[in-house]
Amino acid sequence: MKAIQIHQYGGPDTLQFEQEVHKPQPAAGEVLVRIQYAGAIPLDWKIRNGWLQNVFVKELPYTPGTAMSGIVETVGEGVDTFQPGDRVFGNVNGSYAEYGMAPATDLVHMPDDLSFEDAATIKGGAEAAWKALFTEGELEAGQTVLIHAAAGGVGQFAVQLAKWKGAHVIATASGANVDFVTSLGADQVIDYKTALFEELVSNVDLVVESVGGEIEDRSWGVLKPGGRLVSLTQLPSAEKAAQYGVTAKFNSEFPTSEDLYTIAQLIANGSLRSEIDSIFPLSEANQAHAKSEARHGRGRILLDVRSV
Repeated sequence: MKAIQIHQYGGPDTLQFEQEVHKPQPAAGEVLVRIQYAGAIPLDWKIRNGWLQNVFVKELPYTPGTAMSGIVETVGEGVDTFQPGDRVFGNVNGSYAEYGMAPATDLVHMPDDLSFEDAATIKGGAEAAWKALFTEGELEAGQTVLIHAAAGGVGQFAVQLAKWKGAHVIATASGANVDFVTSLGADQVIDYKTALFEELVSNVDLVVESVGGEIEDRSWGVLKPGGRLVSLTQLPSAEKAAQYGVTAKFNSEFPTSEDLYTIAQLIANGSLRSEIDSIFPLSEANQAHAKSEARHGRGRILLDVRSV
C-alpha cells in the first residue's frame, strides 16, 4: 500500500511518500480500515520532531498519524461491533496510509449524514475540546469559560460546544479571526495582539489553555477561587494551582465513545460547525505539517488519502 514513512526524527522533509509499504492485517479484536481522510494534528509533528520519544515509543521507520475517517475493510476474530463496509472515525495506528489498524474500541460509527471530511476533524479537534470543557473542565450551563486560541483546530469546537452547553464564552484570537470566532457564538472575543486578556477578564470558572508558556502564566489570575484550568499542551503548574486555589488538569481523562458519537451527531445535524483550513493530498503530508507547525491556520488540516 501507499503510505507516509518517517525514517528519522526531524522536520517536515522527513515525511517520505512511499509506494510499497506492508499492508497490516487485523489480529483478534482489531479492525482494518481503508482510510479516506487523515487529520494532520499538532501531536503528529511533535512526535515527528522527536520531542515525545519517551511518551510515544516508535520503531523507525514508522507511519505517522492517528486521527482519521474511513471504511471498515476487514475485522479480526471476536469483533462483532463492526463489519466490512461500515463508515467509521476514530484513531488508527498510522493513519497517513491507504490502510490503518485499530482496536475495535478505538472506532466509532459515523452517523449517516456525516461526511468523511468532517468526521476526520473529530479526533484531536472536537474530541479535545469536549475533553477540556466537560470531561476535565466539568463546565456547566451558566458558567463562564475563557478559551484561548479560539480560531484553531480545538478552539473553534470549544467555543461552539461551550455555547451548546449554555455557558458564557470569552475567547482570544488574532484580529483577523475576531469576526470568525464571533460567528461561532463567542460572547466576547479579545484580540490578543492589541489587548491583554487578564486586564479584561476576571472571575471565570474555567480556562481552556492550548498555547502554553506565558499564556498559561497569565491565565491563573483570571480564575475564580475553586475554578479550573485545563491545559492541552503541557502539565500545568501544581504550585500555581495551589497558590490561586484552583484545580489544574492535563490529559488524565478522555471522552467516551458515547461522547464522540454525540459530537458526530451535532456536526451531522448542523448544530456544530467543522471549519477545515485546508486539505492536502497524502503525498504532500510534508506541506500539511509545515502549515500546522506554523500555527497560523484557521481550523483543521486534513490529508486526502483517497487521492493516492
